[in-house]
Amino acid sequence: MTRLTATACAKLGDGKHSDGDGLSLIVRGSSRSWVFRYSIGGVQREAGLGKLSHVGLAEARRAAADLRAQVRQGVDPIAERVAKAKAAAPVARADKKTLLAVCRQYHENFAEPTLTTKHAKQWISSIEQHIPGAILKTPIDEVEAGDLLDALQPLYTSIPETARRVRQRLDVVFDYAILRKMATANPARAVARSLRQKWDRGQYRSLPYRDLPEFLSALREYPGTAALALEFLILTVARSEEVRLAKWSEVIDDVWTVPPERMKAGDQHVVYMSQQAQAVLARIPRLGGDFVFPGRKPDQPQSNMAMLTLLSRMGWRERTTVHGFRATFSTWANETGAARPDVIEACLAHQEGNLVRRAYNRAAFIAERRELLAAWGRYCESHQSRTR
Repeated sequence: MTRLTATACAKLGDGKHSDGDGLSLIVRGSSRSWVFRYSIGGVQREAGLGKLSHVGLAEARRAAADLRAQVRQGVDPIAERVAKAKAAAPVARADKKTLLAVCRQYHENFAEPTLTTKHAKQWISSIEQHIPGAILKTPIDEVEAGDLLDALQPLYTSIPETARRVRQRLDVVFDYAILRKMATANPARAVARSLRQKWDRGQYRSLPYRDLPEFLSALREYPGTAALALEFLILTVARSEEVRLAKWSEVIDDVWTVPPERMKAGDQHVVYMSQQAQAVLARIPRLGGDFVFPGRKPDQPQSNMAMLTLLSRMGWRERTTVHGFRATFSTWANETGAARPDVIEACLAHQEGNLVRRAYNRAAFIAERRELLAAWGRYCESHQSRTR
């Protein structure tokens, strides 16, 4: 295979570009970062080697060669890094709580009582697994934004969705610490802008929003319930399970109310449907039964593979996943400034960790959420019309 050159590294477009032997340069917009992929104990892992602006091609190759030598000796480079970080971690003074201690305190007092058992465990484990021990053992009022940025940047490169959630959870922990006079600043909020980037090519592949015209034009060519369900999912930015099990009894005028048992966070979610989303519902034949998108029988829901199978038939499965359309919406809304970040998160039904802010969001964001989804519907419709 052709190896990278220093000139190519500076000019390559978005994507993951291999230099061979596990070393790759990942390009997302203006971000260019090195990763080294290796396998140990049958597990595939990726170690970040730094940004191209700080680590040149030759230096990245030397670093990859060092890690490759460790793997041959049976040493996991990431585990080795964590062990060294723990050994060098400062010991917190007795009168100050560490970041980890405050995270666990917040988790016990707020996350566990309000989330499902599964998601409460994920909440704390995501922080413990992805934030280095050296930072977790630091007194919370001494954690610096630069250290958090260095810890989260490689994660944003390899698993952007997980990195986003970890940063959000740390955000509410630092807010909690400030309210209780355990800290005076929120470094997790300070790094948000530096880490903001498209969700793309990770666990959930997603289309750049500028590619929606081509996709929506193609989707309209396919008849059947799965195509209608996928279009409705895009317009409401809902999760596939919420759409697949949607019922007519949940729809009143332009409001679709999804019950708690179908929501990831266990809270009822209200979708203020755009005219375009309502138009999709108007095209659905009522065959009896309560399911909006029935399967082969009116009293049974659509298969959980129907929309994914449709993507395969359309030839788009390598470019996006069903879940990825939520990322497409988020990128469009954030990059175009269509709404405030809190409103965008509320439309996506992302759980707000701060209980006070969560209550406020529910009460105050109705008009803004309605307008944001209306703007998204107009965007989708205008781009469909351009391609017809």
